[in-house]
Amino acid sequence: MNQLNTPSRIRRALALGLGLSVTLGASAQQPATAVAFPSKPVRIITPFPVGGGPDGVARLVADKLSKAWGQSVVVENRPGGNGFIAIDAFKRGAKDGHDLIVLDNVHLAAYPSLFKKLPYDSAKDFDTLLPLFRTFFFFTVGTNSPYKSVADVIADAKARPGKLNYGSWSVGNPVHLGSELLESMTGTQMEHVIFKETTQLYTAVSTGDIDFALGSAATAGPLYRAGKLRLLALAAPKRSAEFPDVPTVAESGGPKDFAVTGWNAIAVPPGLPAAVTDKIKRDIEQALTGPDVAEKFKTFGYEPFPTTRPQFAQFVKEESQRFGDVIRKANVSLD
Repeated sequence: MNQLNTPSRIRRALALGLGLSVTLGASAQQPATAVAFPSKPVRIITPFPVGGGPDGVARLVADKLSKAWGQSVVVENRPGGNGFIAIDAFKRGAKDGHDLIVLDNVHLAAYPSLFKKLPYDSAKDFDTLLPLFRTFFFFTVGTNSPYKSVADVIADAKARPGKLNYGSWSVGNPVHLGSELLESMTGTQMEHVIFKETTQLYTAVSTGDIDFALGSAATAGPLYRAGKLRLLALAAPKRSAEFPDVPTVAESGGPKDFAVTGWNAIAVPPGLPAAVTDKIKRDIEQALTGPDVAEKFKTFGYEPFPTTRPQFAQFVKEESQRFGDVIRKANVSLD
């Protein structure tokens, strides 16, 4: 177990979780609005390590874009440093759309409230085009846990203020923030225990060393399939088609509107011509279709997240407000 060296209230917290001058063949036949993009290899920068779900989706999209565009599209993994390493590479990269970046909800919606000083401005440094996927989180407990519902967890937390514990892998991730949101919505106080990696976290849940943890189908799925974890509820508006027997948090006696999601999105440099951003968005949307993508999503417990640009911008704004409210109430900061 590797806890952050932070005050108790901060450790208890928030478990609350992808130039334009190329000559077109038969150009005389093309309409005036045709976009000559891309004209060279494209780079998708990602803050995630090789081998995980976000990396797998990014590589699948890159392969399809490469075939559609007739140009090499490579995924460049720049993990570490809270995502700042990847973001710095993107900010120093091509400004004409040949460098893209994958960001998640923490980078776009949580970090602006968690850090007083960020090495980026999410409103000025990125033009976020569309989400790649999203995933909802389950309440997970060990198979021998006495908890049979979320109502049981809440009742125990109220009976033992500050004694019930849950885990995550850092301060500020969706699992941490989701758990803090639960505390806020139920008037409870619980202890946040931080682990070095997700495998350690969910193993601790399975053995009863941690009372519960929020987890996705990707992170908690292996131990669930091994019969070492139970899924009490899904923190989503409705049940999952893949887990139809798992109730929602509301159905399990928890807060009515409690939802915890993780999502990845693609962003481009700001100020690109609308025709270029529209083409990139349209071609990525096309790349996210097909049975191979559906199978990849199923493997990692992801689901499509179709939305328009205005709708997604509003969604990010609402997520930022929700995370910000929780973070301010918990008085948590990462700098």
